[in-house]
Amino acid sequence: MRTGSEPATARSALRARFWLCVWGVAWAAFGTVAFALAGRPGWAVACGVLWLVITIDMAMVVRHIRQGPHYQPGRDIPPYRPPEGRPYRPPPPRDRYP
Repeated sequence: MRTGSEPATARSALRARFWLCVWGVAWAAFGTVAFALAGRPGWAVACGVLWLVITIDMAMVVRHIRQGPHYQPGRDIPPYRPPEGRPYRPPPPRDRYP
């Protein structure tokens, strides 16, 4: 059931994000070293900045994983409840044939 609050209560697959970050860190580190050895300082700096951004993202993902089921729900954690103060309004009906 859609409640309209999905952007505020969305959950992400943190373990998948973590492993994508590991993959990204490995490639960004490789790119930084490879471009530095190849004499391409601009590309090496770009890969280094990407490496830094990915590392910060990985730190946030690990922090959320360690905070428990609020951020990393298991199968026994139900989805968020709809916000209490607002009544549920179903979406307007669509034309069956456009």
